Amino acid sequence: MPELLAPAGGPEQLLEAIHFGADAVYLAGPRWGMRSKARNFSLEELVHAVQTAHAADVKVHVTLNTVMRDADMAELPAYLGALEEAGVDALIVADLGTMQLARTYAPTIELHVSTQANVTSAETAKAFQSLGAKRIVLAREMTIEEIAHMRDELPPELELEAFVHGSLCLAYAGRCLLSSALMGPERAASRGACAQPCRWGWALADERDPSRRLPLIEEGKESFILSSNDICMIEHLDDLIAAGVDSLKIEGRNKGAYYVACVTNAYRQVLDGGEAGLWREELEHVSHRPYSCGYYYGHPEENQGEPEYARDRALIGIVADVKTEDGTCWAEFPLRNRVDAGCALTVLSPHEPVRTFVPEHLEAWDEESASWKDVPSLTKTMGRCRMEVPFAVSSGDVLAREL
Repeated sequence: MPELLAPAGGPEQLLEAIHFGADAVYLAGPRWGMRSKARNFSLEELVHAVQTAHAADVKVHVTLNTVMRDADMAELPAYLGALEEAGVDALIVADLGTMQLARTYAPTIELHVSTQANVTSAETAKAFQSLGAKRIVLAREMTIEEIAHMRDELPPELELEAFVHGSLCLAYAGRCLLSSALMGPERAASRGACAQPCRWGWALADERDPSRRLPLIEEGKESFILSSNDICMIEHLDDLIAAGVDSLKIEGRNKGAYYVACVTNAYRQVLDGGEAGLWREELEHVSHRPYSCGYYYGHPEENQGEPEYARDRALIGIVADVKTEDGTCWAEFPLRNRVDAGCALTVLSPHEPVRTFVPEHLEAWDEESASWKDVPSLTKTMGRCRMEVPFAVSSGDVLAREL
């Protein structure tokens, strides 16, 4: 069974990835990760994250894959030593100098070569192995056939990791200068601060008269000519496994807890024998661009005018506590979006099919009387909220409603 590797852009996402069955998570500290706009982890939080994950038998991979300069190299030894002390399982690296420092200051941590290194050949993979790499995160531009051929050429102990879900960058292996060219060096993609101009709607302009601008349209819709479709390989996991992929990676450290919960749950269910088609439908509910198979079966499809971030569900809350009173199950949670009595809700729980119900009782905590009060709606102005649930749920389960 391959490893399922889930993103943890912050502490909440970490808990949902663990709850919904990830075998490993990848995250970043305060610097040197390719998602600098994510919540990320302070060093103290990272130590606690490792402890939490290891208690659940989940591994922690830390990203150190931005383009490094001399100023970075001067600071890395102390950081690497802290990661070694914290018990981090793997470092995701792209820079040869970073690899060399890691072997000195974090000798027990595995080295995984980032997709930013765009490894597409067995010889390159073996060269990285000679420098201490335990795993290669394959370039997203490889086909399944190429992966299978590479696997045949490599020693069995060198692991291969491949992205199975999430954003696909227009640039080769994410090596893009468009953001810094348009927004300045502080928004350099290679430093983790990409402004994603490839996702903007673009227009044509007449150079003789810049005020004359024509939107680029496709069948009456906006055209995102630089924006690739998202990857979704949930119906093709057998092909990746047969090709020799050891770790299946979900992209999304900039995404919220609901995305991490829903996507991790879907892939875990399929890996454990669930029907791929049913869980593919579930993935339509989270925020995403149109899905494709990326480069795995040839050139990827581009977005031809579909909504950039389609979704049809909103997170109501993540169950924080469960109480049983007179045989009734009550789920308590911090409220994220309004919910009304009589509104159909969806529940995501590990090892369970997607379940729906209509709550008959909504309650909010009344501070004045120090008791729960029945209310017709739950709104963000309320503090503690809970609802009656007709089946068993647990802390970490997700409540959502249709938009």
